[in-house]
Amino acid sequence: MKKTEQRKTYFYVDESGDTVFFDRHGNDLVASGVASRVFIVGYYETTDPNDIHKRLESIRLEIRDDPYLKSIPSLRKSLVHFHAKDDCPEVRERVFREIVNMDISCFVMVARKNPDQFKKKFNGKVGRVYEYLVEKLFENRLHLYSDIDIYFSKMGNVLREENMKSALNNAKSLFFHKWGHENESSIRIFIQEPSQIAPLQVIDYLLWSVNRVFEKG
Repeated sequence: MKKTEQRKTYFYVDESGDTVFFDRHGNDLVASGVASRVFIVGYYETTDPNDIHKRLESIRLEIRDDPYLKSIPSLRKSLVHFHAKDDCPEVRERVFREIVNMDISCFVMVARKNPDQFKKKFNGKVGRVYEYLVEKLFENRLHLYSDIDIYFSKMGNVLREENMKSALNNAKSLFFHKWGHENESSIRIFIQEPSQIAPLQVIDYLLWSVNRVFEKG
């Protein structure tokens, strides 16, 4: 077990794939290929979110003034915030090239969607799937830094502050039972739109990449 580092660190969390298992008639949409085969939750950590913000803003100014890109319809959205699924290939390439130079570490949990397990383990509750992946994702990570701000990318009614607090408390409990060490880190939770918090746009790109490995090969 690593000792706690006395420093402020920022975590940026997002998801990829969908949480759909059945249609309203109870038909399996995962098997039929209508719903995604995986649901992914991941995050990256950094000590310098300002650097990430500046790098993304630099790209935004660059593409804004690029005459070649001005006629591309999706550019208007990209100038508000980057979103890997919606950005054009020219913009996506520039963002990925910049991500390579960022001082970040990324951690990801990939769940292969099994409708039977969804009903048995999670009682058919979508929010519980997200909570479970958050628990497993952070089980061995929350003790590493003395002061952590965790930013979750907003996800409709599935993601709320109270259930994320519950998931993080469960992660702490799992860690304690495993190592016998109490987690005393100061942790704050924020649920934000990626358009409001630029570093959330980076985790969107990272998880989009992982998603394509499992969905597109």
